[in-house]
This record gives sequence, C-alpha cells and structure tokens, in this order.
Amino acid sequence: MLALSFGTDAEREHALHGIRTIHTRVNGQLRESVGMFPAGSAYSAEDPALVLWVHLTLLESIPLAYELFVGPLSDRERDSYCAESAWVAIALGARPADVPVTWAHASDQLARMYASDVLAVGRQAHELSIAVLAPRFSRLLPPLASWNRLVAVGLLPAQIRREYRLAWNDIDQRRFERIVARLKRVRRSLPDAVALWPEARR
Repeated sequence: MLALSFGTDAEREHALHGIRTIHTRVNGQLRESVGMFPAGSAYSAEDPALVLWVHLTLLESIPLAYELFVGPLSDRERDSYCAESAWVAIALGARPADVPVTWAHASDQLARMYASDVLAVGRQAHELSIAVLAPRFSRLLPPLASWNRLVAVGLLPAQIRREYRLAWNDIDQRRFERIVARLKRVRRSLPDAVALWPEARR
C-alpha cells in the first residue's frame, strides 16, 4: 500500500506485480455453503467484482479511520481520494466503468452491497477473524491486544459485526470512543517524523 500510494513508477509496478501474482493463486471452490453461495461455487481473486469490492472497502475504511484518528475530510477530499486511487483497482482487474471516482458513487455502491444478500461470513472467515482480533503476540501485550480488538471490531459496520457474531453493546461503544479520543490526542502530539511513514514524508 505504501508503494502504491507514495512509490515511484517502478515501485508501484513492482507492488502491482506482487499482488497480481498472489491473486493468481487465490482461487478454488467453496467447500461448504456460505450465504447465497452453495458448496462448490467457484471463486477467484482475479474476479473483477471481487477486486472492486476490496477497493470499495478501502474507500470506506481508510477515510473512516482518518476522520476518527486524525481529522475531518471534506467532500472534495473524499472525491479526490476516490479519483486518485481508481487506477489501482483497474490495474488489478476491476472493470473501469465500475470503479467509482466520486464519494457519492462509492457510497451508492457500498449501500447496494450492504443491502444485498451477497455478503456472508462462513467458517473460514470466522477462523481468519480470530487471527486478526487475537494474534499470537497478543498474550504478550494484553492492554494493546484489547485495544486492537476493540478498535478493529468498532470500525466494522454493525451489519458485518452481526455476520461475524461479534458482541457489541453500549459499554463497548463508550470504550471504543474513549480509546479513539486518546489515540487522536497522541497522534496530534507526535511530530511528522514519528507520525508519518517515511514514504509519505518523501
């Protein structure tokens, strides 16, 4: 992501090549039914619709995290982000006509996806969520592990939390808001040499 956002032409192409290479290996058939998809349904990371969905999740989550931890974004900045990042989705195989270049278009596509029956969480996705929410190192750093889990779950749309059967209540929401406020204060106090990736500073 750093190479795609801030790299030279050569660094961006190298990153794209690496992603495409991984995509060629991610394919197969569902071993069990998941939501509307019966067992045996084919999947491929090179599917333009799946490439687009991953892109849409980034268009949603990155501005969300920025606004929570850094500061507000204008509609114009959101539009710029959509327009400037569209090339990545296209380079990875999304259909150009489907890739949004405005936030309004991206929001409409996200809303339609959330309202559809397409999104579903199966057994394998549950297993992967455990690796994200409770990584092996977490036992060594209990407070940070707790924050990691709370922030990760708190950033999810409520619908997706329900799909993963992740508990969330008013107490969790208040804890999430307190942690976000603390992290935002810490971020504001850091100099750019610490707060920004070296690639971004370049």
